[in-house]
This record gives sequence, structure tokens and C-alpha cells, in this order.
Amino acid sequence: MDLDAQKRIATLLHHRTKSVAPGEPLALEITSSATFHTPDVPGLSRIYGRTGMPTWEGLEAQLAILEDAPCVAFPSGMAAISAALFAGLQAGRKLVLPSDGYYVSRILGSDFLAPFGVDVVEIPTRDFETADFTGASVVLLETPSNPGLDVVDIAAIAARVHAAGGIVVVDNTTMTPLLQRPLDLGADVVVAADTKAPAGHSDVLFGHVASRNADFMARVLNWRRLSGAVPGAFEAWLVHRGIETLEVRLERMCGSAQVIAERLRAHPKVRNLRYPGLPDDPSYAVARRQMAGFGFLIGFELQDAFVAEEFLTRCPLIAQATSFGSTHTSGERRIRWGDKVHPGFIRLSVGLEPVEVLWAAMVEALG
Repeated sequence: MDLDAQKRIATLLHHRTKSVAPGEPLALEITSSATFHTPDVPGLSRIYGRTGMPTWEGLEAQLAILEDAPCVAFPSGMAAISAALFAGLQAGRKLVLPSDGYYVSRILGSDFLAPFGVDVVEIPTRDFETADFTGASVVLLETPSNPGLDVVDIAAIAARVHAAGGIVVVDNTTMTPLLQRPLDLGADVVVAADTKAPAGHSDVLFGHVASRNADFMARVLNWRRLSGAVPGAFEAWLVHRGIETLEVRLERMCGSAQVIAERLRAHPKVRNLRYPGLPDDPSYAVARRQMAGFGFLIGFELQDAFVAEEFLTRCPLIAQATSFGSTHTSGERRIRWGDKVHPGFIRLSVGLEPVEVLWAAMVEALG
């Protein structure tokens, strides 16, 4: 981690102390109110629970330190993605998104944006490097892609999209701002599901949008107010608390993922393993250049669906659950959600278990 990142972490951990008066709590307080005292409305920052709440604002300030950009909080990652897309698109405009990315984003495009008159174009993540972005208003990137873990050059793509007159939105859920900084690489907007590693304990849904474009963020903020896609105070408090340990959790998770990936690659039953931290992985060169770490996600195939299910069932240290980035290791066959992957493909999210204990359990489950 470079010095700037270290300073961000230190600032994040102490960002409240500057404003806390003697005798007030150091921890962010949970303030949940639908209404506020409004004897004179003009100039008030809080009027109604849909427009703002102190606990959101505390979390947004914390996220802004990580992103080095203004942030707007949402009740889920998909709420954040929806806000960014609706803020940047209208009928007749063109959206380019990854055909191998998060399936819910694709469904949002095909089932809602396209019927509203948006031209929705899907291409594989690897093809973004050479795609023609002529006429594209918004290009949604997911790098590493989920679940295939393909990595593309954000800076190069952003330059080409900007030349074509569009904006770049990067879904940075898999990396977090500590491992990859899309805004610094030229992206216009970042969206993320803080449900994953930032909150980190599988107990809250959350998301955010970040951008240094003030006009775009004004539209995002207005979308939240008008759509009613607002987070709860308790959920914001949980994410705020989780983020304070994000850096130490990521260090353990990414370190263990590197070890597990190297060993899985050598296992005779494992095929087509993907992890950006392996020198022979197709994504390694770009990942090493634009990321501060290789992440905690591993993709690999077993012989077939039956063998993959047997492995997941037999391993006591792999929770069979969707989502990723939690304290526990989890795994699932992604084909069940419609991803275009091999029936035996498993997305593994490495958690905080001691790595040797985790590996021993996996070896035994592989048989």
C-alpha cells in the first residue's frame, strides 16, 4: 500500500474526531428520523427523512475519504447502479455494458432501460479493449469482471470513450477503493455494492455512487430523493463500522487468496483457474499495473456440476451462499444465475479463516 493510501486509511479512522465536542460519543450515532424540526425551511440541510439523515452523512463522509470524491449512499449496490444509469441516460441514448458482468445489471438493461428507449449493447469484457464506442453515452465497466475475473485497462478505455463523447461508469465492487481507483484512472463515475467487503459481515445491503462531476452527482442525489431509494440509518451505521476494518481484512483475504489460487492451480482436479495475481493469468499484466492488490475472488472449474456441488457440500469452511467479500469463505456455481460459464465453474470468495486450515479443508473436500 502506497503512502497516499495509508494516509487515507488514517484519515478515515479519525475523520469524526475533528468535529466531536467534549463529552460526545466518538462512534457514529444512529439517528433515525422521518421528520426534522423545520420552523424555517430555506437553508436547512435536513427536512424529511428522504432528503438526508445524519448517519448517512457520516458514512458518506467516510466513503468520500476512500474515493477522494463526493459520494451518495444507497440501500443496495443495484440501487447505486440504477441511480448512475438513470442519471446518465435517456431515451435514444446508447449504453454499453459487459455481457459477462453481473447478471442483474444486464437484466436492468434489457428489461427496463431498453423498453424505455435506451439502446443497450452487451459485449464481453475483454472486447472493451478494442470496441467501437461511437455514439455511446454511458459505458459500464466491471473490472475484474464478475465472475470471469477478466481485467481491462480503465485508463485506455476511458480515453477512447471520452473521445467518442461518452462517460465511463466503473462497477468497483470486487476491488473497493483500496485495491483499485477508477476515478484516478480516468473513469467518470464509480458504483459499488458496499454489501460486500466494505461492510464485510453479510449482515447489510448497501451501495454508493462516487464522482468528481458535480452536475452528475446532483442528478444522482435528485434521483435518490425522487425515487425514494434511501438507506436506513442502522444499515449506514453497520457499513460505517465495517469500513473501519476494511484495510486489515483485505490484507488477510487477498494474501490467503494468493496462496489458495497457487495451490488450486496445481491440483489435478481443477481446470481453467482464474486469479489476476497469477503471473500466467491473462489479466495479470493489466492487474499489476492498475490495481494495488489482486483481490480475494478466485474462479475455477471442476469436472461437472455434480462434482462441483459435492465439493461445496463437503467442505465445512466454504459457505454455500451468493455474494462475496465477507469474513467467511463462500462459494457457489454461478451457472445457476444464468452466467455463461461451465456447469462446474465455482466462484470462490476467500475469507478470514487461517489459510492452512482452509486449504486442508478444501483438499479433503476435493477428494
